[in-house]
Amino acid sequence: MRLTKEVKTGILAIGAILLLIFGYSFLQGTNLLDKNREFYVKYDNVEGLAQAAPVTINGLTVGKVQDITFANSKGGLVVKFTIEKEFDFSRNSIVRIYSSGLLGGKNLGIFPEYDAKNIAKSGDTLRGDVEDGMLTAVSKALGPLEKKVNNTLATVDTLLLSINAIVDKETQKNLKEAIENLNNTLNSFSGVSENLNQILSNNTGKLDNTFTNLDKTADNLSRLTDSLAKLETGKLVNDLQDVVDNMDKIVAGVENGDGSIGKLLKDEKLYENLEGASRQLEQLLQDVKLNPKRYVNISVFGKKQKEYVKPDNPDE
Repeated sequence: MRLTKEVKTGILAIGAILLLIFGYSFLQGTNLLDKNREFYVKYDNVEGLAQAAPVTINGLTVGKVQDITFANSKGGLVVKFTIEKEFDFSRNSIVRIYSSGLLGGKNLGIFPEYDAKNIAKSGDTLRGDVEDGMLTAVSKALGPLEKKVNNTLATVDTLLLSINAIVDKETQKNLKEAIENLNNTLNSFSGVSENLNQILSNNTGKLDNTFTNLDKTADNLSRLTDSLAKLETGKLVNDLQDVVDNMDKIVAGVENGDGSIGKLLKDEKLYENLEGASRQLEQLLQDVKLNPKRYVNISVFGKKQKEYVKPDNPDE
């Protein structure tokens, strides 16, 4: 069968149209030969997400954004994207718009939830989320810091106003006088320091001798300590114990009336005899005082001795 020129021209036109459609779809991110799954997600703001942006799962590109359209008259947006690779995830998975880099555009990232009983199918609408951009994150981080800086500046301003209110001319004058007095005091300390240095320099020899004597004293004390340490403390304690035991024996003998001291303390008859002898000695001394000539008789010319006069109270 021989084709006419008209048929050949029609076939070429149809092929060119199909090739044009396939190429346009491929450039738009759609491969007409593949059976891709389509999903939808709603956003209030797509943050600059563009058509044909890559769709990733854990950083791996698995699809592309096909279309972004308005969902309603209030400005809501619906993003249509396809998944080219076979990877199952549940309807509870989150589709998040995130930045691919500092200078890169926006991508769609699927954060999958694994639930075998609720697998997402082509045509399902998933939950959407938007990751904060770098500027937004920095603004949120700097927000509390900005408040603190403002509060600090307000406090400093209040403090400066208070200082200005306090530091009047009289206070400034007093501060100047205080600083001047402080300088005078420092000068005085400087003079005292110079005098002290001079005293130390003039008495260096004496100080050396003093420290030498201290060293000798410390050496003597060390030797004395060594000597005391070498003493037989056990023998010394035993000797002291023997002395104490002997003293106990002596005291016990005195308490029991043994020996002269014990008899003197315990024998009442001896005490009475001593008391009587003491009384007689006292009477004798009194009689000698009253009648001395009776005991001492010195006669140069042979005078006659007077008669003895008995004292009125012989007991006195």
